[in-house]
Amino acid sequence: MANIRSAEKQRRQAEKARVRNRAGKSRLKSALKEARSGAPNLSKAFSEIDKAAKKGLIKDNTANRYKSRLTAAAKRAEAK
Repeated sequence: MANIRSAEKQRRQAEKARVRNRAGKSRLKSALKEARSGAPNLSKAFSEIDKAAKKGLIKDNTANRYKSRLTAAAKRAEAK
């Protein structure tokens, strides 16, 4: 338990951020899973990846890697 007001405020802020970040990561994972399941619509997944990167949930290079791999997988699936 925090004894200092600023520490208590930081605890409240951290809790809000944790909830926000968890929801964002969940949306991202769901979009990735949907895109990998064979659904050809990559735009929703790309949108969620970009949002997560913009908010700092994932790094920019990670976002680029996700998009690259999804695109490559879609091309492989299309070729079959």
